[in-house]
Amino acid sequence: MNAPLYNKDILRLAASIPHHQRLADPQASVEKRSPTCGSRVTADVRMADGRLAELGLDVKACALGQASASLMAAQAIGLTAAELADARDRLTAYLTGESEALDFWPGLAVLAPARGYPARHASIRLGFEAIAEAARMADA
Repeated sequence: MNAPLYNKDILRLAASIPHHQRLADPQASVEKRSPTCGSRVTADVRMADGRLAELGLDVKACALGQASASLMAAQAIGLTAAELADARDRLTAYLTGESEALDFWPGLAVLAPARGYPARHASIRLGFEAIAEAARMADA
């Protein structure tokens, strides 16, 4: 835990969330909230041929939640609902200490300092959870 929890890379990601506008006609929408801090992420999705084709986000979260949503949104287009759910589950496993792997999603190493702060984990998971659940609903 020598690295600062909030650093320039986290703040840069938080300020540049891709797909940061709700979709006008989504196939599915999911809102996830952190009961700890009140952070919220709403994900709108459209699937095509079993893959995420369009994504719209409304992110009202702390810098860590924004940065995590930014990382998820930057790589989510083109993935299946199962792949998105796998990423969500692997992030949770990393945060809880069940896994040491961060190589499953580009850029996640920037969030490594937050692993030692369990109160921040719910906010970090929001983007991954909302997008994965919305993709599952739209693909059903």
